[in-house]
Order: sequence, then C-alpha cells, then structure tokens
Amino acid sequence: MSTTSSTKRGLSGLTGLATASLLALSACAGGSGDEGDDEIGTSGAMTETDAGDETATSDAESTDTATTDAGSETDTGSEDACQNGVVPNLTQEAVYESAENGWASAERWRIDSPEIPEDPFFPDERSEQADQQLEFFDLDPTPGPDEIVLQYAPGWGSLDATPVLLVHGADDPPDRAYANPNLLGAYGCGDATCPDEGLMQALVNAGIPVAALVFPNKQGDNYMWIEQIEAAVQVIREQTCADKVDVIGWSKGAFAARMYATGMHDDWGEGHGEDVRKLILIGGPNLGFDYLFRYGSGNNLSVWPPGTAHGPTPHHEQIINFQTVDRSEYAVYETAGGYYFRGQAQMQSMWVDDYPLPLFANSGLGPYAVVDSLSTYWGEDAYAGTTAVGKGIEFTIDQGSVVEEMVEMGIPDTIQTYLLCGEVQSALDYMVGFPNEISGPSDGVVFVDSCAAPDGIGQLGEAAVLEGVNHLELGWEPTALETMIGWLQQ
Repeated sequence: MSTTSSTKRGLSGLTGLATASLLALSACAGGSGDEGDDEIGTSGAMTETDAGDETATSDAESTDTATTDAGSETDTGSEDACQNGVVPNLTQEAVYESAENGWASAERWRIDSPEIPEDPFFPDERSEQADQQLEFFDLDPTPGPDEIVLQYAPGWGSLDATPVLLVHGADDPPDRAYANPNLLGAYGCGDATCPDEGLMQALVNAGIPVAALVFPNKQGDNYMWIEQIEAAVQVIREQTCADKVDVIGWSKGAFAARMYATGMHDDWGEGHGEDVRKLILIGGPNLGFDYLFRYGSGNNLSVWPPGTAHGPTPHHEQIINFQTVDRSEYAVYETAGGYYFRGQAQMQSMWVDDYPLPLFANSGLGPYAVVDSLSTYWGEDAYAGTTAVGKGIEFTIDQGSVVEEMVEMGIPDTIQTYLLCGEVQSALDYMVGFPNEISGPSDGVVFVDSCAAPDGIGQLGEAAVLEGVNHLELGWEPTALETMIGWLQQ
C-alpha cells in the first residue's frame, strides 16, 4: 500500500452566501426540490414495460422496443448468460431514451428478491425524489426500496473497458454529484466556481463505460443501499457481459459501497460483493465520523423549520424562551417521532480522544463560537443544553452504528481498493453554508485519519490525500479525476 499527497491551487473569491444550506454527508447537495432544472427532458421518450411483451433490451441506447415482461419470471436462465435481457430476481420496468445533465438514457428496475422491508422517508417534501429522477421513478416521490434507477452515460454499450458503477452520497443524486457539479450554482460544488461536467464525462472521455445508481431513498438505511447496489451490479454485468464491475462510491455512498464489498447484510438480506474488481472510496468515513455531534447546534437551523436541508440533527428538542419544542423526527437516533436517518447513525464513531471538541466553528464566512458543545456530544444526561436537547453520540452509536462490524468484516483481498481523500489547508478551502470540520486534518467533513485508514482492507492499492481539496470537490477536481482514472486503468 502507498499513500500519496497532492496539492491543488487554493480557491479564490469565497464571497457571498451559499445558494443552498448544506449538511455534508447528511445532505451534501442541499434540500430536494432545489436541485436545478424544473423541466424534464424525457417526455415522450419513455418505454414502459408491457405485460404482453416478452422481449427485453440489453443496450441502454437501443430502447425503441419494449423492455421486459413485467409479469414474466425473472429468475430463469443461466447464471452465466448475458445480453439476453434476463437478470435473476430483477424486472426491468421502464426505459427512458433520453436524459439531462449529460446522461444518455435511464432505466427503472424492480428487485423481486429478497423481501426488502420498508425504508421510511422523512415526512415532508425534502426527502422526496425531484427533477428528472422523479420522472424516472414514474412520478412516485417516495419509491419503495425494491425500486432502483440506473442512469447511463454516452457510450454505454460501445465502450470495452471494465464498466464503472457510480454510487452517490446522501441526498446527492448522480446529476450534481457526477455529471454537473454546477447544478446548484456557486458553492454547491464546494467552490465559488463550479464546472458543468464531472467524473462521469471524464470517465467516458477515458473510454470507460459508466452507469450511475439512483437510490429510491436518498438518506436510506445502508443495508437497503447494499441490496440496491447489488441489483445495479447485476444489471450492469448482464448488459456488458463483464465478469466484474468497478464501483466508485462518494461520501455516504462510499460507506455503503464498502459495506457491500465486505459481504455485510441484514437478517433479511444476503452477502454480496464478489462481483467487484476495483473499489474506489471518495471521502469515505472508513473508520466512521462524529462531525454531526462536534459543532453543537450549528446545523440545526438549516434543518429545523423554516430550514429545508434534508439531513439529521444531533438533538430531538429545541429550546425557545425556556420552553421545549418537539423535533424528534429530525434526530439521527431513533425516537418516538421516528427513525428516518438510520443510514447516518450507522456511520457514527467517536474521535474526541484524537481531536478535542472545538470552541469555534467556521461555515466558510468566518469563525463563531460553538453553542452547546458538551451537551450535544455527551448528551442531556451529562450536560444541560441551552438551545437544544439531545441524547449524545454514545447513545446513537449503541443504537445503530456498524463501523466496528464493517472494519472487522473486512474488504477481501480479491478487491483492489483505493481511497481518495481531501485535506483543507486554509479558510480558502472551506465549504460555505455549514460548519467545516476544523478540529483536525480533514476534507471539511471526514477526518483524514478515517478516510485514509487501511484498517480492514485486504488489498489497498493506494490512499491519495489531495491537499486543498474539500469534501464536495473530491468528485470533480482535476487532480482527483486524474487520480481515479489512473487507478481504473492500472
């Protein structure tokens, strides 16, 4: 294993407010509904499945015929067969012949097995599908956990390299994450100036076929995401005849992709990951993170009404004029109000022994004092809060963290694993709109010691730490793109 460090030019002109209030890893791209174009360029270009049609397409660019028979058995045929339209335990429901933000086409698939339990959505519109993803999910704003969408890049079906599956992070569908970092405008990509193309286009230009998974629940349980990643991998293998697939995950998507590669599964699921050749984890909390609990009530106002960010808070009650207001549905841990951010709780771990809690925070516009630091981190039983009440990180970890199990399970040495991390160097590198992680070396969200950790990785090809690159820049910054393409082509 080798660790490299690169430097990029510092950001310039960090002035003005962010166009969206972001919670990195909790809501990397702001609230849903503010993700860009309102018009969908797919009208009249969709083919729904027909129960009377028994043919299926295997090429995402050849979609002028019906896709699959929605009523046909999908677990027949040879496990080794490919390009015959049959994917065991999956049914193709629709093909979309055009797409926006640089994508060529899309498909919707239904998982027929295993029996996936419900993955509850946060109970307002911020959690719902929007933009072209809403169209791809058949105008269902809260799709079931057995539904996935795959978006295909230009050249799908004609490029010969090992196919790549892109796995997006929390509340950050593949349009902004991988194809159009400028979708949210200034600061939505971690910089004042955002490019109109991203990792997807860079991979295609390098001759690599690309598909991106759209999760039905953008803040979902990572065990659900495992099954959805497996479904996407099997569709890609069927369509390309590839023996194995390269998987790139970013942020929460990196955590889920790593869980997938280890073979982890819930009681209702089954182990997977044997069909992965290379695994690239971008900004992944490989040893967990405690960012949400480090900055007191700093994130609450962007989430609690009138805030609209789609992410959790470390508190379940707000204190206003010495009176408490129930905010239990927003909590990262389970409460009587629900458990809508289980996928975030699964990534929690304590770093306070390595990096003490900060006295000040910085949301990209200058430092300010952290409020309720001790009560937020250690919980209401240890310290009383003045603006909010929470259970603390230990309660959250005990309730749902899977970090230790994931590391102990380990990524097998049959998978070449690469870690891409950032390290902000100064305030010029900070993201705007939410507290940056400044307690120790980090990309503004995840400590470098977590992102670049070799623990539990059977075959670590390289861990690259890019200096001056923040969490939201890791998916499009030129050095990052060059690094990832180099790994894939080795």
